[in-house]
Amino acid sequence: MFLRFDPDWPPIDPPRREPTPKPRPVQLDAQQQKRLMQAIGLNVLLLFVAPIGGATVIGGLIAWLG
Repeated sequence: MFLRFDPDWPPIDPPRREPTPKPRPVQLDAQQQKRLMQAIGLNVLLLFVAPIGGATVIGGLIAWLG
């Protein structure tokens, strides 16, 4: 077992600083909220439509090559 003979042990705690305040969250205006809802709606729509379209393309390729 190692025993430290260092006179500076235990180390001195660094000086305490006040934490920086968290920035306030950005508030969206009405136009930005509308655009955000449109983007979310489009993504939800594509969540359901894209797999069907992908299956149709894959089915078409199989029919074309087969």
